[in-house]
Amino acid sequence: MLGVGTFVAVLGLTATASTQINERFNVLSATEVTVESAPQDESGVDSPFPVDADQRVKRLNGVEHAGIYWPVQLDQTLAVHSAPVNSLAADTQIRVVAASSGVLEAAEPLLTQGSLFNTWHDDDAQRVAVIGTGMAARLGITTLETQPAIFIGDEAFSVVGIIDNVRRKADLLLSVVIPRSTAEEMWGPPASDVKMIISTRLGAAAQVAAEAPIALDAAHPDHYKVIPPPDPKALRTQVTGDLDQLFMLLAFICLFVGAVGIANTTLVAVLERTGEIGLRRALGARGHHIAAQFLVESGILGALGGLIGTTFAILTIASVALARNWTPVIDLEIVAAAPLLGWATGLLAGLYPAWRASRIQPIAALRR
Repeated sequence: MLGVGTFVAVLGLTATASTQINERFNVLSATEVTVESAPQDESGVDSPFPVDADQRVKRLNGVEHAGIYWPVQLDQTLAVHSAPVNSLAADTQIRVVAASSGVLEAAEPLLTQGSLFNTWHDDDAQRVAVIGTGMAARLGITTLETQPAIFIGDEAFSVVGIIDNVRRKADLLLSVVIPRSTAEEMWGPPASDVKMIISTRLGAAAQVAAEAPIALDAAHPDHYKVIPPPDPKALRTQVTGDLDQLFMLLAFICLFVGAVGIANTTLVAVLERTGEIGLRRALGARGHHIAAQFLVESGILGALGGLIGTTFAILTIASVALARNWTPVIDLEIVAAAPLLGWATGLLAGLYPAWRASRIQPIAALRR
């Protein structure tokens, strides 16, 4: 019962979980496009994105959000600290990211306090910043009601928002994010490592990936390297295959444990019923008759256990799916074959005990 029930439950829960993973791959991985500027000369300097790059890409059909970002290369003397001055240790490096407002929108953050900076902050080069909860704790910022500020060198930035989580660009949680125009005004345009992140509607990523370089620079689309999302079908197949192999192995291990339990139970029954076996042998039963008796018993035990275990497995799958608000996926062929699998497992588990029983001599058995 335990072996077959666990076998069916594991396979059913694997199929159910795989369905949810497929949906998440479709929603996240299949809706994200990254564009990088490619070096065009021997100096290795990247081609800059146009000032209105966000607006150009957002005009494409299927695009939801788009934004430019890059890590700000700060001088060693420009430490990040909070106000009042509370510098971190000298060897601690806090990453500063310059980003347009579209980057934060594409990341789909979960705000705990405040708000994100918007196009107005970006257009007017406002001294504002958005940080993650972990970064806020490191800088000693617990609330925005006191209008806290952080300093990059001697320049003050008002913290306008604290985010707890993001669906994309998880590295933003460990960074101080400031407007793109502010970074350009203070430290100049970036020399390299400039990227654009684009979030699209489901099914539009491939088309957007093909059109984005042309929208950015119709004369030189080859100046940009586009990283489209991975093929969701291939990725889904790989992940599902890995899960199936892993949990199939676990399911067979559970089934093996159940078989050992049946073998142990049958062997104990043989030892306890030695007198009965001796009596049957004395009345004319042959060894194969005794073996057949115990094989039938272990087979029936396995079939009943498989039937009961399958019932509990279906209830388990349905309960887990209901609790997680998932769609239960149950293979009817596995459900139908589970009692037969239990019967076969019972027969295999009963082979050795049945052989032991058939070898018992009637005189020795009656003496006991």
